[in-house]
Amino acid sequence: MAFYFSNLILQTAQQKKQTMEEKLNTLRAGVLGSNDGILTVVGVLVSVAAATSDRFTIFIAGLSDLLACAFSMASGEYASVSTQKDTEESAVSKEQHLLKTDFESEVAAVKDYYVSKGVTPETSLAIAKDLLSKKPLETVVRVKYDIELGHYLNPWDAAFSSLFSAAAGGIFPLCAMTFAPAAYKWYAVILAVVLTSALTGYISSKLGNGLVKIAVIRNIIIALITVAIHYGVGKLF
Repeated sequence: MAFYFSNLILQTAQQKKQTMEEKLNTLRAGVLGSNDGILTVVGVLVSVAAATSDRFTIFIAGLSDLLACAFSMASGEYASVSTQKDTEESAVSKEQHLLKTDFESEVAAVKDYYVSKGVTPETSLAIAKDLLSKKPLETVVRVKYDIELGHYLNPWDAAFSSLFSAAAGGIFPLCAMTFAPAAYKWYAVILAVVLTSALTGYISSKLGNGLVKIAVIRNIIIALITVAIHYGVGKLF
């Protein structure tokens, strides 16, 4: 009975973990998209603004890059997550076949899993046989691949998250360059880049349980280096 409840708790934890992974994947795509939107748009804006003072030209260049970046990030995330989803579904199909053709090896795999968790071989075998008699496919894919059956990452969630976040990240430097008074446009752009880069650094560190201060400073430094390089390119040409 004790083993039954411990196994039930383990399965519940796995389900929660998988659901959280789905949410974190969407958030991760959003943070990466936002950061990419900031850097690519400000790079184009600074390059063009350093070469010309025509605000309409600068705006069109920045807007075009914003749209290109947003759709590029979205398509990339869709392709990446779709590949992962296809891999997971392929693993499930493989295990369905093995359950029909080599059931004993599946029992052994589940048994070995519980032995690795510190359960005795005899008890592990009993648990494996009990689980495979009730939920064979669900048990095997969870044990062997850490996949919760029916909980696959959604490529559309990741794609739309990247699409909107990249657009949102790029819109701040674009608005700063477009609408700030001419005498203050460079200050406005740098301020927008610093604030948005700091925000994405903060969020990414929280998602990854990293050091907030280091992540924020790193993002700001990378953003300022991006501005400096593209400003140099614009002045050169």
